[in-house]
Formats: sequence, C-alpha cells, structure tokens
Amino acid sequence: MTTLGRLFGEGFRVFFLAAGLWAFLAMGLWMLWLFGSFDLPTAAPPSYWHAHEMIFGYGAAALGGFFLTAVPNWTGAKAARHVFIGAAAGIWLAGRYAVFWSGALPAPLVALVDLAFLPVLGAKIATQLIRRPKPQNMMFLGLLAILFAANLAVHLEWLGLAADTAIRGLYAGLYGLVAMIAVLGGRITPAFTRNAMTRAGLEFGLPRSFARLDGIGIAAAIALPLATLAALPAPVTGAIALVAGTAQIARLAFWKGGFAASQPILWSLHLSFGLIGVGLILTGLAAFGIGSSVGALHFTAIGGVSGMILAVMTRATLGHTGRPLVAPAPVVFAYALLPLAAMLRWAASTVPAVTTPATLGAGLIWLLAFGIYLFVFWPVFWGPRQTQSAE
Repeated sequence: MTTLGRLFGEGFRVFFLAAGLWAFLAMGLWMLWLFGSFDLPTAAPPSYWHAHEMIFGYGAAALGGFFLTAVPNWTGAKAARHVFIGAAAGIWLAGRYAVFWSGALPAPLVALVDLAFLPVLGAKIATQLIRRPKPQNMMFLGLLAILFAANLAVHLEWLGLAADTAIRGLYAGLYGLVAMIAVLGGRITPAFTRNAMTRAGLEFGLPRSFARLDGIGIAAAIALPLATLAALPAPVTGAIALVAGTAQIARLAFWKGGFAASQPILWSLHLSFGLIGVGLILTGLAAFGIGSSVGALHFTAIGGVSGMILAVMTRATLGHTGRPLVAPAPVVFAYALLPLAAMLRWAASTVPAVTTPATLGAGLIWLLAFGIYLFVFWPVFWGPRQTQSAE
C-alpha cells in the first residue's frame, strides 16, 4: 500500500492528523491576528472565526476520525473505504477554506460548503449503526444533529437571515462537543480503567457506573446546547450547566482515578473529564453573575474538550496502529500543558491585569502541545501498522 493510500485507508489517520494540523494552524493564525501582525480575510469578526474553527473545524475533524474508526467496531459493519474517507476529508478541508476566505466568497456558498461535512459524516455512520441499532449508539446521530443546528445558527446570521444567532450557535456548538464527551468519555474512561486494573490482576474495587447518575449527567449535558439554541433565560441555562457539571464530577468519583494516576494514558482521560465538570460549573456560576462566562467557556474548551480530544486521539492512534498503549514522554508533557493553558486563559478573562500576557501564554502553550502531538504522531499516521496492541 502506498503511503498516501495508508493515510486514507482508516478514518482516524487523516482526520486525527487534520485535527492536529488545524488546531495548530488556526490557533497560530489567530495569535498572529490578535497581536497585530496578520489580517484574517474572513467576513465574520476574527473572534467568531476563531471560535468557529476550533469547534466546527478542529472539533469536527476529531469527531470524524473517532466515529469512522469506532462505529465499525461497535457494529461489525464494513469500515469506510478509501474513496469515502478521501471525499469526506476533502469536504472538511473545503469548509475550512471557504470560511477562511469568506470575505471574498458569496455567503451562501460558504454556508453550503461548511455545513456539508456533518451531514455526510452522519449519513455514513447511520448506514453502519443501522446494522446493530442500539439506542445508546444511535443517539450520536442526534448529537451530530445538534452540532449541525449550532453551525447552521452561525451561518444564518452570517447570511443576514437571522439576528443574534451566531454567538448562540458558537456556544451551543461547544456544548454539543461537551455532550459528546459526557456520553463517550463516560463510557471509555471507566472501561479503559477497568481493563487496565483487570490486567494488573485486580478483581475488586473496579470502576463503577450508576444508571441514574449517568442519566442525569448525560441528559443535562444534552439539554445545555438545546437550551442555548432556544435562547432560554440565563438562570435556566445556568442551572442546567450546574447540574451537568456536578453530575460529571460525581460520575468521575467512582472511576478509580487513584489507580489511573500512575498511567498517563489513563489519567489524561480522567483529568480532562473532570475539567469538563469544573468548566460546566464555572459556566453555571457565570450565568448567575459569578465569574466570567468567556473564562468559563475557554476553561471548558481547552482543559476539558481539547484535553479529552488529545487523550482520545493519542490513545486510539496507538491502539489502532498496533503500538503499546503507553503514551510517549513528550505526549505526556502535552497532556499536562493543556490544563495549564486552560487556567491561563481563564485568568486572562477573569483578572484584567494579566489579560494580555495570560492570553499570549495560553496560546503559546496550546501551540506547543499540538506541535508535540504532530511531531510524535506524524510518522505514525503515515506509517504501517505494527504488532497488535492489548486493547
């Protein structure tokens, strides 16, 4: 198989590579604009472009890599072929190009191109999920629909067809990613920890999940983007966020984080899931006038969402290329960098005296974390599979 054929042979390869590249490039361009040495050719305000591309560019690419890899394993369906993966990657890339150059392109064309990726991804995984249509898996189609609706809300304002929907769409898009993590992270974090404990010979004191607690945490996490899109009053969305955040932390308390502390490939999952919970609580408090809503958003997005994305992308790539499930030392450093970036960016929005240096520091740390990821995994995405891993 050619190197290029290998890259498009499995969904995680091209999309996890694309997610890392865009996380690095889009942040770099944003930093250049923010500190005065680059003009973004976007029709929307640069801050909106930045938020949009972190959610519907980088975040959507990570989802594409995950679902195109995981769903065939869940259902036994055939994995997507090279042609589909290549076409889907092309659609995603066209969306990035269109939004970036939106200042020179017709707004309807930008919307059409950018909105195409999630329906294409959803249609593909629907054909795979239907083989074993379990409700707990079919719900991901609904979550993708929420993300699509959030992106549509952004474009409706950019098209001039609605007023004040772009900011709601951006917030709802982030909360849609949070809902994905509440479901997926709530499955894989205790499951992977349980597997590791079992391999270590431990038969008792394994991670536990409780249906009622999981149900509250997941329902509240899904309700948050819906409430945001519906423009419900701030106290309502704030209460939902507080319930969602408290429930995630309560769930995490039963997943044996003490055992995970010795294995970065595990503690990265635990830490980022916990930061999701903290970020949601900060979001809820901000809705009641306590703290900064922008600070809460960035804390959730960087420490929680991006922390989980990085943890899942690295683990899945190691496992699906036959490598040991042990995070390389530079990647462990990258795991630790994102929470630091999250705290700095939260401080930048909360303490006016440190806004500029903290924002700059958070951006540089983000670039370092994803630069490490790209450096370590670049040859893995292009290279052949090695021996079978343990999971």
